[in-house]
Amino acid sequence: MKILITGALGQIGTALSHYLGSRYGVQNIILTDIKSHVEDRTLQDFTYYTADVRESRTVETIIREQGINTIYHLAAILSATGENIPLKAWDINVNGLVNILEIARERGCSVFVPSSIGSFGPSTPLQKTPQVTIQRPVTMYGITKVTGELLCDYYYRKYGVDTRGVRFPGIISSEAPPGGGTTDYAVEIYYAALEKNSYECFLAPHTRLDMMYMPDALKAMVSLMEAPASHLKHRNAYNVTAMNFTPEEQAEAIRTFLPDFKITYRVDPVKQAIAESWPDSLDDSTARSEWGWSPEFDLETMTKDMLHTLSCKEKENGRHDEREFIKRTHNAETTGIIQRRKGTYNAPERICQN
Repeated sequence: MKILITGALGQIGTALSHYLGSRYGVQNIILTDIKSHVEDRTLQDFTYYTADVRESRTVETIIREQGINTIYHLAAILSATGENIPLKAWDINVNGLVNILEIARERGCSVFVPSSIGSFGPSTPLQKTPQVTIQRPVTMYGITKVTGELLCDYYYRKYGVDTRGVRFPGIISSEAPPGGGTTDYAVEIYYAALEKNSYECFLAPHTRLDMMYMPDALKAMVSLMEAPASHLKHRNAYNVTAMNFTPEEQAEAIRTFLPDFKITYRVDPVKQAIAESWPDSLDDSTARSEWGWSPEFDLETMTKDMLHTLSCKEKENGRHDEREFIKRTHNAETTGIIQRRKGTYNAPERICQN
């Protein structure tokens, strides 16, 4: 198997590169992004190409010369950023996807394309949003995601392209900084907790959304791509989720380890409006029944793992004195959570030794 990841230097792409590299071998994973070079030293062993997904000839040449048979297409403009540059968001998210699907059709590649909770809108049922329901998003990002879902369905039905995808909730990761999404607060809050023991949140305290920790997101992507095709009735845009909380509930989880942590609020009206247009929770029973989806992390276990991982990274970079944090988090339970994922993208051998 030879795999191409577009948007490989983003938050999900960085983590997926390590995950697939450990699973299939670094030599079989090819990375592309629009940046001229890779700054992350942990990605230096991967083959990297600068490529814009809107330039189909460049991408097709890479796929042909590298013998790619599977594509994880992650290149996209995210929700909040997309509202500032809507036409560029359409160009990258839709026209870029069409290029990938056309190349996949011509060269017989399988394609994973992530959709999002942002593909839903205010008229969608808010609680336990079903797999098939009215969508009608009100952001350009959401419109491009619905379009992408339909395009993937079309290329599968008309041309037999093996397209697969999930609708992600907010993704929380320690691997790379967030990149312009409405749920970025849920990542930023952990960095701020360690750096200054406080955080100013851009969403209102009782804004409830579904979330997922990156290890579960990686598991969802790869499990779906490895699932037998005969098991997949819906194929594209499966609802998946892992946990559900508000900013205030997340802050309370952090206080379990950092009791003096404080959260304040300065609501961004654009991001708040986007969040309020999304469902409060997703029904992911279809993914569970068709290909065995099951998350491992909840808010408590994610918070333990996230704070420990970031603390180790900050210590390694000389930016954080973790002595007080260590007193609260070095226990058998926390260590077990991390060591259970040995060999994955933020396993202890890549972070720090205790």
